[in-house]
Amino acid sequence: MNFEVKEKLDDIRISKLKINDIEIETPIFMPVGTQATVKTLSSDEVWDLGYRLILVNTYHLYLQPGEEVIKSFNGIKNFMKWKGLLLSDSGGFQVLSLSDIREIKNEGVLFKSFIDGSEHFFTPEFVVKFQEILGVDIMMTLDICPPYGIDEDELIKFTNLSIDWAKRGKYVKEEEKGYLFAVIQGGLNLYLRMKVVEELEKENFPGYGIGGLSIGEPWEKTKEFLKNFVKKMPDNKPRYFMGLGDPISIMDAVESGVDMFDCVYPTRIARNRSLLTKFGKLRITKSEYKNDERPIEEDCDCYTCKNFSRAYLHHLFKAKEILAPRLATIHNLRFMYRFIENLKNSIKEKKYYQFRNEFEKNYIREYNENEEVNNEN
Repeated sequence: MNFEVKEKLDDIRISKLKINDIEIETPIFMPVGTQATVKTLSSDEVWDLGYRLILVNTYHLYLQPGEEVIKSFNGIKNFMKWKGLLLSDSGGFQVLSLSDIREIKNEGVLFKSFIDGSEHFFTPEFVVKFQEILGVDIMMTLDICPPYGIDEDELIKFTNLSIDWAKRGKYVKEEEKGYLFAVIQGGLNLYLRMKVVEELEKENFPGYGIGGLSIGEPWEKTKEFLKNFVKKMPDNKPRYFMGLGDPISIMDAVESGVDMFDCVYPTRIARNRSLLTKFGKLRITKSEYKNDERPIEEDCDCYTCKNFSRAYLHHLFKAKEILAPRLATIHNLRFMYRFIENLKNSIKEKKYYQFRNEFEKNYIREYNENEEVNNEN
C-alpha cells in the first residue's frame, strides 16, 4: 500500500491511496455492502457509478454465507464479482448495536447469532484471520464501540481493551494478506484518544479508523473534538471516520483532515423514499410529485435521472415496486460520488470554502441527518 498526501489547504488533505493496481484519490466516500452486496445493486452497477472501494462486514459474512463457502470461492471478491478494493469492518460496531445478544470478555466477544441464536466467540486474532480468508484489501482490528455517555471508568476499560485487541490482531496478521488498520476509540476524551494513538503507533499500523463517534452525541461536540484531535494523528497515514455519510458532516470532518468515510445513509434513505439533491432530501412519495415530469435533479448524470421522472419514482414507491429502491439507490450513490468529486476539485482549485458556502446555502438540512442511520446495511 502506498499513501501520499499530495495537497493541503489548512488541515484539508488531497491524498493518493494505491493498493495493487488501483489508485484512489481522497477524500473518498465508500458505500456499505454489509452482506457482500450494496443493497439492490450488482457489483458492476456500483463500479459504473464510479466507486472503487466499498465495505463488507466480518460479523455478517462469518454467519452467512460462512467460512466454507467463502473459501470455496477463494475470497469474497470472487463470490460477489467485485473488481475493485474491499474494506472489511471487524464487527466492532456490532458490539454496540447488538448489545442485547453479546458479552464482552478480556479475551474477546461472545455473540449470539441474529439468525438462529447460536453462540460464537470472536477474538481479535480470529477476526483478523477471518478477514484474511475474506481476502479483503483493508481490514480493521476488533474494537469495542462504547455508547455515548458511558461511565468514564467503563470508557477507559473498553478503550484499553481495544488497544490490546489491536496489538493482538497485528501479531497474527500475515504480511502479504491485505493491510490492517487499527481502530482508535476513546469517546470525546481527547487525552484518552491521544494515548491510544501513542500506543498504536508503536505497532506502526498502516492506517487508522476513528471509531465510536456519530453514535448519538451532539454533532457540534464531535465537530469540535475532530478539530483538536485529527491533526494530531499521523500525517502520513490514512484517517478513516467510520460511519459518517451526511454531506455537511463529511465537510466538517474533511476540514479537520479526515480522508475516508463510509455509511449506509445514502442507500438506506433511498430504500425509504428519500432522494438526495443539492437542495436537501426530496421525499418522493409526497403528493406534489405525482405529476412532476422533471428528473430528480436536472444536472445529474445518473441512469435514473437520465431516464425517469419524479412522477415515475413516486408511482413506483406508491405501488411498492422493487424497481423503486433500485432507481433511488442508483441516484443517491451517484449524488454522493459527484458531491465528493466536486469537493475535491474545489480543494485543488483553492475554492473549497466558496464551494462549502454555496452548498450549505442550498442544502436544507432537517437535522443531523447522520443520526438517522447507524452503520449497518
